[in-house]
Amino acid sequence: MHMHPIISEVTKKIIDRSKPDRDSYLSRMQEARGKGPQRAHLSCGNQAHAYAAAQQDQSTLATQAGPNIGIITAYNDMLSAHQPYETFPRFIRDVARENGGTAQVAGGVPAMCDGVTQGQPGMELSLFSRDVIALAAGIGLSHNTFDAAIYLGVCDKIVPGLIIAAATFGHLPSIFLPAGPMVSGIPNDEKAKIRQQFATGEVDRSALMKAEMASYHGPGTCTFYGTANSNQMLMEFMGLHLPGASFINPNTPLRDALTAYGTRQVMRCSALGGSYTPTCDILSEKAFVNGIVGLMATGGSTNLVLHLPAMARAAGIHLTIEDFDAISAITPLLAKVYPNGLADVNHFHAAGGLSFMIGELLNAGLLHEDVTTIMGKGLSQYRQEPKLSGADIEFRAVSGNSENEKILRPVKTPFQPSGGLKKLDGNLGSAMIKISAVAQERHIIEAPARIFETQAAVKEAFQNNSITSDTILVVRFQGPQANGMPELHGLTPILAVLQDRGLRVALVTDGRMSGASGKVPSAIHLSPEAAVGGPISKLRDGDMIRLDASSGALMVLDSDFGNRPVQTADLSGNHQGTGRELFDMFRNNVGLATAGAGIVV
Repeated sequence: MHMHPIISEVTKKIIDRSKPDRDSYLSRMQEARGKGPQRAHLSCGNQAHAYAAAQQDQSTLATQAGPNIGIITAYNDMLSAHQPYETFPRFIRDVARENGGTAQVAGGVPAMCDGVTQGQPGMELSLFSRDVIALAAGIGLSHNTFDAAIYLGVCDKIVPGLIIAAATFGHLPSIFLPAGPMVSGIPNDEKAKIRQQFATGEVDRSALMKAEMASYHGPGTCTFYGTANSNQMLMEFMGLHLPGASFINPNTPLRDALTAYGTRQVMRCSALGGSYTPTCDILSEKAFVNGIVGLMATGGSTNLVLHLPAMARAAGIHLTIEDFDAISAITPLLAKVYPNGLADVNHFHAAGGLSFMIGELLNAGLLHEDVTTIMGKGLSQYRQEPKLSGADIEFRAVSGNSENEKILRPVKTPFQPSGGLKKLDGNLGSAMIKISAVAQERHIIEAPARIFETQAAVKEAFQNNSITSDTILVVRFQGPQANGMPELHGLTPILAVLQDRGLRVALVTDGRMSGASGKVPSAIHLSPEAAVGGPISKLRDGDMIRLDASSGALMVLDSDFGNRPVQTADLSGNHQGTGRELFDMFRNNVGLATAGAGIVV
């Protein structure tokens, strides 16, 4: 298959720069594989402890050679996306048992809801939870009694943390089983409008609450295309989901059949199942390139620019911001899903979804076909979609046509010729901007800076009506070392209102924005951050800043900027309460945002 030359070039660069660490990683995985099924090497006492609670599966585990699946679950019933997982372990055990194997819950991992913690102190633990999840999953799998792993997780930091663990235990085959999105509620644009009206005082809190409850109203993933649904896309593009599995609603016959099929498939992929497919072979350099292409073609979450480098590093692969930028420049935007459009992920799936998209991108030479997936060799299997055949699954080829070109378009007529994310560079450092929902006439903003050091200060200025002219709002000391790099999604309605008033506004921050953020130009993940003396710490009110998403420039235009002293801030208030005092070690040792803001890798 003919590959786009830029995809080939970027892939080669990643392979070359990663070679020493990738070779070392694969050598470790080969050594672990060579030892065979791990529980065979445990003492009788070790095994007795491992099987003591297995009830009817005790004899099978102790005397037979069927695969034993370790389930890592992020279930809790506060997250709508994870509530359906409550019944999955029993269901998986039953399917494994019917097919000559066994399954045990190896461990649970924390799963916080960013929707609950937006604008709250708990959000300062959100990014760090990714590394905690990786550690917790590692503890679960360290019992060394498993021949394969099933990961149950969906949302923002959960999937990246689980991938870091899956890569670390890369000699084990693994599959990610999604729970699916909730059915559609009120339109996302209507919800956003009511949020803006609340910000300006046009509606009261009861109207806001009614709208929010009508939007987030049942089991399943939130239906906008934020980080959670970008994660689901990523797992499909990288071959760790079953084809077409990402956006099937929970508690439906098709969803149950996919869970059963996935359980049987990971058993087949175990060393005892005849088609050994270790995760380390799936998580290759080409798979990560495919994931980045999917991110750009769908206009996905900026959070994955943080997560993908950390995920890749766990597999001995080194991604850079330049890789994202180069791939984005040549990847057409094929989807318009809220906040980039009016449709939600249910509408996107009905229009043809990921199966259509993968086919289009393969035909255009923008995806690597020659990869290993949980289905075997070749990404072309992901052109298919699942259909019920009795109680089982049958994968069928899609039509090759979009069912709604207002939502999903072919490569020849994209919504825009390049992807949704772009790198920004200049004398302020390096940042990312999501432009898939930003109007073309707002790709360049040049305006005086207004400096803030908390979200609350921005909200106070807005409520006091003190932002009345073109402004670039700078919100600093929001990076990983300062306070854990919380999302600043609570500023989205304010920024949108200011823009709707006719002002030319933008955001510059060393923090994050939600994967659901959209139409206001926002330079985020700015690195180096203010807490380590980055250039953003030298800014003053009134400094002229130019944000140019067309050329990729982020510049302070004042001539004396470079000679100024670094400003500091009292961050002690960010380090106490809501569990934040437990995370000093994380803040003190976290890496740069440009490298994924990681602690454990």
